Amino acid sequence: MKKLSFIIVVLLSASTFPQKFNDLALTPPMGWNSWNKFACDVDEELIRKTADAMVSSGMKDAGYVYINIDDCWHGQRDSLGFIHPDPKRFPSGMKALADYIHSLGLKLGIYSDAGWNTCGGRPGSRGHEYQDAMTYAKWGIDYLKYDWCNTEALNAEGAYLTMRNALYAAGRPIVFSLCEWGDNKPWDWAENIGHLWRTTGDITNCFDCIVDHGTWKSWGVMYILDKQDGLRIYAGPDHWNDPDMMEVGNGMSVNEDRAHFSMWCMLAAPLISGNDLRNMSKETNEILTHKEVIAVDQDALGIQGFKYSSEDSVETWFKPLKNGEWAVCFLNRSSVVKPVEFSWKDKTVSDSFSGKELNCNKTIYSIKDLWVNKNIGKTDKTFSAEVPSHDVVLLKLSLVK
Repeated sequence: MKKLSFIIVVLLSASTFPQKFNDLALTPPMGWNSWNKFACDVDEELIRKTADAMVSSGMKDAGYVYINIDDCWHGQRDSLGFIHPDPKRFPSGMKALADYIHSLGLKLGIYSDAGWNTCGGRPGSRGHEYQDAMTYAKWGIDYLKYDWCNTEALNAEGAYLTMRNALYAAGRPIVFSLCEWGDNKPWDWAENIGHLWRTTGDITNCFDCIVDHGTWKSWGVMYILDKQDGLRIYAGPDHWNDPDMMEVGNGMSVNEDRAHFSMWCMLAAPLISGNDLRNMSKETNEILTHKEVIAVDQDALGIQGFKYSSEDSVETWFKPLKNGEWAVCFLNRSSVVKPVEFSWKDKTVSDSFSGKELNCNKTIYSIKDLWVNKNIGKTDKTFSAEVPSHDVVLLKLSLVK
């Protein structure tokens, strides 16, 4: 009897021990975030209309679900320390906003910071982690982006662990996004803390540049891409590398937007758009909602792609997919059109991380150009194409039955 009682106590303790909520992000999260386009200029009307646009534009049908409010939604803490939204920006309150978002079949995300103040100077969560987690749960929040400004003397792993435990104690399943910029190598320790973690500093809306802000820098798409080298072994279902939110629709060319989106899909990156959904061009909408390209990102294997080769400014990337399929992407980083030629039979592609192999001498695959939406042959013949400047050719290889 004593032994049985001991076992029951152990099981009960294990079931209530702080952890992250599992299985909330078995594929990379898809949604929208306010920061890239609107920065601190956020309010209730913007969020409601953006949610409406996510539905009417077809983005919801394409798989986007999170409407995430970034920095500057905050008002003040009350006498007991509980945070409240800015009453002028969010007069109806966060619970009413969450209810509206949920009524559309979407989910609401929010932002805080591990420090005393957020990056935008609003109240951070330091010392109030459990209070804030309780508040988010009460409001009906589904996603928390947790930043790393004003965190002097804090240990990153410990700080994020504290908020993870607070979220779990609050009892509402919330996707936990660690925005620590990769400074403390979160890929080494964050798998059991969060569902995704930033691998770099902030992205900016240019294809290949660095913007120096004095005390910090933001990075163009290609610089962010290069910083993912060596990180794929840490990512998988429910724990993703996050190369930051997308800049599709924020001022780059259509070619560059297409390349940006394609490479995020090859990286199995979270697809968090950062444009104005209320005023999208036809081209932007077509990029963001291309279901077959999104399927590369959302593939159930959850394997991040890898760079196979780089020659004359053209990179060749491979990503293993379920059912023995492969995604292949030719990325042209140069300012001129580049020819590509790939002899499938002359090159066996082996991925030691996933244990997958592409051997076209043993197996023939059919080839589909995803952006052109056209079947273009089989791997028994050499593939040839021209890749426009700052653009991609994205292929899907499927087993010939």
